[in-house]
Amino acid sequence: MNEPTAAAMGFGNFIAQSDLVGKSLLVLLLAMSAASWAIIVVKGVLHALRKRRSHGFLALFWNATTLDEVRAEIATHGAREPYAHLSAHALNAKEHYARHGARKLADAGSEEVFLTRTIKKVLDEETRSLENGLTMMATVGATAPFVGLLGTVWGIMNSFIGISNAHTTNLAVVAPGIAEALLATALGLFAAIPAVIAYNRYATELDRLANRFESFMEEFSNILQRQTR
Repeated sequence: MNEPTAAAMGFGNFIAQSDLVGKSLLVLLLAMSAASWAIIVVKGVLHALRKRRSHGFLALFWNATTLDEVRAEIATHGAREPYAHLSAHALNAKEHYARHGARKLADAGSEEVFLTRTIKKVLDEETRSLENGLTMMATVGATAPFVGLLGTVWGIMNSFIGISNAHTTNLAVVAPGIAEALLATALGLFAAIPAVIAYNRYATELDRLANRFESFMEEFSNILQRQTR
């Protein structure tokens, strides 16, 4: 019996010989990997851009002599990062309370309470914005290995079925199922490992940013209260 040729042993040929379930699992793993890498790249770019802008705004903020300078900076360049966004809302809230007071239930309380509530609301919005994509990465990291394992089991099962039907252990009969199984395992790990690493990195960075936001919020709130008094 002739040995299978190199072309017949290629991965493309193995995939072509796999059934609908095997192909579906491979497509799903590729889609999960692509989605994970897209989120990793986008969040990496946005994180670098946000970090650079935040450093610039914080340098201006702490070197400013009055809040009018901060307000002018925001009016000129816009609130393009979390600290500027938080500052803009806090300044607007202070002006709103000075003009209108606590006319509505949403504005109830002293100016200090109103400002604190506004700042915390913006802080929650910024935190949720930074969390975008983390759920997807966690899902890929947790499920991709199991999807790959399912593909592995399915490929091995097909190999045994092929051996049973052909009544031979020839490599041409066994190889497609084994290759499909190994490919599913590899794709599952390829999708899961970067997703888990990126999730841990961004989750840790998010915790650090949240702590920095809390500190900035307290400092900024104290500045506003001193100016009010």
